[in-house]
Amino acid sequence: MSDKKYPMGGINAHMVLLVMSLLYLINFMDRQVLSAVLEPMRIDLQLNDFQAGAIQTVFLLGIALFSFPVAYLADRWSRRKAVALMAIIWSIFTFLTGLGRSFMGVVVPRAFVGVGEAGFTAGGTAMVSASYPKKSRAAVLGVFSLFSGLGAVFGVVLGGVLSKKYGWQAPFFVFAVPGVILGVAAFFLRDYKTADEVDATGNRLGFFSSAAALFRIPTLRWLYLGHVMHNVMAFSLLTWLSAYFMRSRGIAEDKAGMLLGIISLMAVFGAPIGGLLADRWQKKNPKGRMLWAALADIAAALFIAAALLLNVSGAGFVLALAWCFFTMSALPALASITQDVVNPGLKSMAWGMAVFVMYVLGGGWAPMLVGGISDSLGGGEAGLRIALMIMSAGGLVGGILFIFGSRHYPADQAKVRDHTLEKE
Repeated sequence: MSDKKYPMGGINAHMVLLVMSLLYLINFMDRQVLSAVLEPMRIDLQLNDFQAGAIQTVFLLGIALFSFPVAYLADRWSRRKAVALMAIIWSIFTFLTGLGRSFMGVVVPRAFVGVGEAGFTAGGTAMVSASYPKKSRAAVLGVFSLFSGLGAVFGVVLGGVLSKKYGWQAPFFVFAVPGVILGVAAFFLRDYKTADEVDATGNRLGFFSSAAALFRIPTLRWLYLGHVMHNVMAFSLLTWLSAYFMRSRGIAEDKAGMLLGIISLMAVFGAPIGGLLADRWQKKNPKGRMLWAALADIAAALFIAAALLLNVSGAGFVLALAWCFFTMSALPALASITQDVVNPGLKSMAWGMAVFVMYVLGGGWAPMLVGGISDSLGGGEAGLRIALMIMSAGGLVGGILFIFGSRHYPADQAKVRDHTLEKE
């Protein structure tokens, strides 16, 4: 083995996986806590559904607008340093969100939480996937994604409990602390050497030319569009289900958060199992990872539509569990695909662009659109339920787009098969 080759596996790889996974957990705790406190916050600040949904939309668009620029910085500067700084930034503004006493007092710091979180998933995905062999890439990213599911559970459950006992502001104060600690820890992780990406004439690719290079890869074009629709469904439900439980069952935020937490817990199983199944299918079929993502999204859309028809109660609640399992089981495969079809100099940017596109073109607007549709239908339980059913169709569309993308996946993998990573 060359002294310059980036070593995979071992204790350093496990440390990268551990710290990145814990940051993913905190990332989703800070992200999902708004779902737990959305209804009491809306009432306290005297907001309508559109305004309440807009708070999460502004947060998601904050991620969107900075996801690709920060991913570009990570690939040209340092992934570990970018991740560390972003974790500290998002944690500070999470704390400041709890100090808000008006719509603008909450929406402005929440936007900056999104800016901080923008750099994490791209850099974290690149660092984790580079630390382990390609044959197990989706499985390892499944473990990484598992912690986002845990974060969603802790965010809504602990957020609901803290909100009920101490007020809706309390979870923001509590959740800010571990992000700063883990952000400092990330500075000391191993990372691979920054590599310049060049065009056919040997000239270094700049910001816009790097973006254009990603869209010249057919697999990524279809994946990005499918990811948009995947998250139209996902963000609609994850933002509004707790509020829906409060309206439909007449319960407080702690009990509603517990119900959403039970549903979100299925992500803990969906992510690693989905990663393993995607890797196994990939060994038998060069389109396997993309086909798994397609199957998972279509199944998720059908399950949640049926669950909402049954008022997410009884058998409907069981169907909602299946929705969350399949929604999360697609993500490790999608993350792995973005790493499978690009050169080292584009690895962070490949996922960063996925984040940017899916928020700007659909996912980021979904919570506000749900609120707007709900208001137009009279609000309450009935208006919110119909709005969520409409938005759940995004998963079905996403699955179809992934099937189209699978046609190009084998050829795009072959184009980058000989590229290797070097250590710092």
